[in-house]
Amino acid sequence: MAVRELKIYPDPVLREHCRQVENISEQIHSVLDDLAESMYAHKGIGLAAPQIGETIRIVVVDVEQKDGTPKLIELINPEITESSEACCDYEEGCLSFPGEAHMVTRPARVTLKAQDRQGDVIEFQAEGLLATALQHELDHLDGELFIDHLSRLKRSMIVRRMKKRAREATR
Repeated sequence: MAVRELKIYPDPVLREHCRQVENISEQIHSVLDDLAESMYAHKGIGLAAPQIGETIRIVVVDVEQKDGTPKLIELINPEITESSEACCDYEEGCLSFPGEAHMVTRPARVTLKAQDRQGDVIEFQAEGLLATALQHELDHLDGELFIDHLSRLKRSMIVRRMKKRAREATR
């Protein structure tokens, strides 16, 4: 297990469409472990593989760890199979957008299907913050970012700030 360096926008890997995991191997277990350790180290509630430079369909989420006992959810090849018409708003941040947090509207409840670390298919419903976190992380697997859910004006302001930050970091 290792804390991996996070990819920060505008890193192009964040816009890539991730490929399915065909074989759950020790390498995939290592990515799961690194994702979890990196998420906890950077004080996030979710992390997707492209955020550590891996373009495979893997995410980890733990919305309960801030309240005490960690409850890690590891998902391989996750997909949302159903989402509610009812929506809710949450202020979303992203470890790939340090210092940015904005209100995003998403379906309030989702049904998700994925594989666990053993390759077994799991299916469950999530609502509230967990549903939002799962949708946020699954978006990463398709190269979609939380800023894509914002108005054009807000998005352009964030993009400008992030590009400026990247330029300053290379000086």
